Amino acid sequence: MFSHIMLGANDVQKSKTFYDAILGALGYEPGVIDDKGRCFYITKAGIFCISKPINGEPACRGNGSTIGFSAENPELADAWHAAGIANGGTSCEDPPGVREGRAGKIYLAYLRDPDGNKLCALHRMA
Repeated sequence: MFSHIMLGANDVQKSKTFYDAILGALGYEPGVIDDKGRCFYITKAGIFCISKPINGEPACRGNGSTIGFSAENPELADAWHAAGIANGGTSCEDPPGVREGRAGKIYLAYLRDPDGNKLCALHRMA
């Protein structure tokens, strides 16, 4: 359904360090900075990008917005969470763990990136 996700960042290099760490924990390569100063993570499933807002205004988080990343298992979700904390992120929501709901059992870990964007690593359990 989605081709790409782009998030605003006030300091692209600081955000790149954060996203290189959390996405690296999930097995992705470091982001690549283009000639416009944007950072891209390109996969077969889609593209994730961080960029200074093109309107020149400061980047800000979307209240009620969450970007979710798939994790192959709970251990990778935990590694993702730990990498985020170690690289300028902050924990939010409940601690990483199993949640049950209409979608069945899922393992969730939540972070806020250096600009306050809410992120989640999600593993669907059998």
